[in-house]
Amino acid sequence: MRILSISTGKISPLFGIDHPDHKVVNSGIKKDVVSSLEQPNIVLVRKVGIDGDEQADFSVHGGLEKAIYAYPAEHYNFWNELLAREVKRTEPIGHGFVGENLSVEGFTEADVWVGDIWQIGEVELEVVKLREPCFKFNARMGYKGSAKAMIQSRRSGWYLKVHQGGTIKAGDGIIVTPGRRETNIDMQNAFLLRKEQQKDLF
Repeated sequence: MRILSISTGKISPLFGIDHPDHKVVNSGIKKDVVSSLEQPNIVLVRKVGIDGDEQADFSVHGGLEKAIYAYPAEHYNFWNELLAREVKRTEPIGHGFVGENLSVEGFTEADVWVGDIWQIGEVELEVVKLREPCFKFNARMGYKGSAKAMIQSRRSGWYLKVHQGGTIKAGDGIIVTPGRRETNIDMQNAFLLRKEQQKDLF
């Protein structure tokens, strides 16, 4: 289990949003890889997240409880197949595109439990909760069904809080210390899916 890449982004305008009240909105979802296996640059982690990363709306991403967003790199095959089919996208998307800071290998939502501690060198992180997609995710993906697809497929990724800052880089291994192991991210996804299905009934 390791980090394949680290991505950060600045707040910038996001266009083409399928939302009745917004044509343009600021977002930090557009991220670029700053550390990769090919170029494993060292990145500083602070209590509020990765150095150089910005968030426009702390209610959905950022702050101490959602400082870092991790996403399984294995999910990118799903998104590339979906976008090729639904919007005829020909250029595949890559790490960081869905807005994650850490593209990780060796985890699925069923393997990741709320309260687990991740040790990456001197950096200590704690798993907090799943990512709930919104209309900004649809705009970023260029497909209005993206948020629904994330919920239905239960490929959400998860947020981490920072207990101990320090430096990390792509290629670093992740050592997991189990927490109470009462709820995993897949369970949270299943609950969110049921809630969204109930909304659709009204």
